[in-house]
Amino acid sequence: MQDLTLAFIQADLHWENPAANRTHFEMLINQIDKQTDLIVLPETFTTGFPVDPKLWAEPIAGQTMQWMQQTAANKNAVITGSVLLETAAGFQNTLIWMQPDGNYVTYAKRHVFRLGGEHKHIIPGNEQLFVELKGWKIKPLVCYDLRFPVWSKNTLKDGSFAYDLMLYVANWPAVRAMPWQQLLTARAIENLAYVLGVNRIGSDPQGIAYQGDSRLLDFKGQILAQAIAEKESVVITTLKMEELIRFRAKFNVGLDWDTFDIRK
Repeated sequence: MQDLTLAFIQADLHWENPAANRTHFEMLINQIDKQTDLIVLPETFTTGFPVDPKLWAEPIAGQTMQWMQQTAANKNAVITGSVLLETAAGFQNTLIWMQPDGNYVTYAKRHVFRLGGEHKHIIPGNEQLFVELKGWKIKPLVCYDLRFPVWSKNTLKDGSFAYDLMLYVANWPAVRAMPWQQLLTARAIENLAYVLGVNRIGSDPQGIAYQGDSRLLDFKGQILAQAIAEKESVVITTLKMEELIRFRAKFNVGLDWDTFDIRK
């Protein structure tokens, strides 16, 4: 059983300025002074949210993808966060899971934020993503997905859980900070898994403020690590697989989970 060391970065974003954001995150990532397995950035970390994808979406081979490949290689760690991509399906809010060897997989945000008009420009995805890192099964999601427990739901089949860690990258406004905090806790408890939420801080030209509240919770909903609200932070912590296995063996509510199918 291998432990998993991760770093999550809570930062302000330069509005509609990918080059400035890449430079800023590079500076923050360079503050990581120990070997980590995973580095997690917020949602749309190069532009802020929402912005016009016709102006700011990048191709899959664009500068941000190249930057992520180089950064992952330099730090010998997986790096993940979401960006606006121009894909064959259209413009999508896409999480990139970039490995140190340059290989990557993607997850297109399933639940685009209708109340903010995201659905007018962004094509939702319809496929879930599960990745593995050091023996850990991980499910990455994006922001508004947090409000949808069925899409987030863990499963148990033949004694094996679908994931051990679920993470959400976000641009979640301060005015709805309480739901952010409470839903992260609920997702951890109901899914018998660690849950990480990484949110931005600062404000944007639309007058929307963000306070961060980035945090890592265990399978009991207890906070293991968190960033100070409204403060730029690089938080490094280590997860223990043995503790998760022990708790699941002792209190395996997964045996009584309902089974269901998701209509895509």
